[in-house]
Amino acid sequence: MARISGINIPDNKRGIIALTYIFGIGNNLAKKIFEKIKLNQNKQVNKWSDFEINSIRNFINKNIKVEGELKTSIKLDVKRLVDIKCYRGLRHKLGLTVRGQKTKTNCRTRKGKRKTIANQKKILNKS
Repeated sequence: MARISGINIPDNKRGIIALTYIFGIGNNLAKKIFEKIKLNQNKQVNKWSDFEINSIRNFINKNIKVEGELKTSIKLDVKRLVDIKCYRGLRHKLGLTVRGQKTKTNCRTRKGKRKTIANQKKILNKS
């Protein structure tokens, strides 16, 4: 089993699909990695040689932010937005959508489960 950037890559997948198991690498970036290293992207991971694994591992470590490093940079970016109190930062802080989506009917994923507000009786002051 190949291990790249702290992630165990599945053996029975094609190389281009297997690299997408790493946080921060999608299909397009995986294709570019294979083009730069000049390896066959359709070769299964269990048929990779040690040289191929090491070349992919070295390329990713040197050129691409992945996994923990990428997650911390994303968190720092969001924290910066919250600290400067810009509109996007306030939306992050309140847990609402950030990029202009409507929130009246949708966005349950972002807002969480519905919170019903009980019908409060008005107290009339009789004096």
